[in-house]
Amino acid sequence: MNYDDFADLYDHQYDLYRDDLHFYGQLAERAGGAVLEIGAGTGRVTAYLTRRGVPLTGLEPSGRMIEYAHARAAREGLDLSIVQGDVKTFALEQRFSLCIAPFNALMHLYTPNEQLQALENIHAHLEPGGALVFDLSVPRYGAMNTMRHEGETFHTPEGRTDIFLVQRQDELKQRVTTEYYADTTAPGGTLKRRHYTLTQRYYTRYEVEWLLRCGGFESPRVAGSFQGGPLTEMSDVMVFQTRRKD
Repeated sequence: MNYDDFADLYDHQYDLYRDDLHFYGQLAERAGGAVLEIGAGTGRVTAYLTRRGVPLTGLEPSGRMIEYAHARAAREGLDLSIVQGDVKTFALEQRFSLCIAPFNALMHLYTPNEQLQALENIHAHLEPGGALVFDLSVPRYGAMNTMRHEGETFHTPEGRTDIFLVQRQDELKQRVTTEYYADTTAPGGTLKRRHYTLTQRYYTRYEVEWLLRCGGFESPRVAGSFQGGPLTEMSDVMVFQTRRKD
């Protein structure tokens, strides 16, 4: 998945998302050492943790997303440490006491080989006993193959932008592809449409537990919210906390 073309829409969509910040902030402050963030994106979590004094290194494959992150840092007077690289193959000399992968970062690993390669690489970058914490969306989607508007509207100098989407599910590969249509209506009434495609690989709980064990991690603690509640049929997220097994 190449986020270069998607960076502008992504930044608009999730700039104000705050549900996970306090959770990851507390984890990072308790870690007592360096923190690695997988999928730094446009710096939403990266900036928050840096602002709290966490010694953080972000990893992000998209150069365009990193540009947005540095623009955010400039606005907020921060100095962010973000490395461009792929979670499966990145190689850093530093070892970390905590690795986090917020907001579905691992949903861009589409096959078991890619998933294990990423987990083994993360394992290699953790200190002995280092922690890995991440969250994944519960695979619950709206009507497939139907264009819908879910209330996303942005107002910019260009005009009003409404986001429409169509989702298609491949149950055999456990993938969902979302086609986004960003319709911007200028003040004079001119309509401009931009198109983006996002493919994610969704997981089940026990699948993730087995992947972690195969990747060299302890059996995880699993929650259904960032407040630590149990995973239930009503949960929107699965939050996994585990440690490197030596």
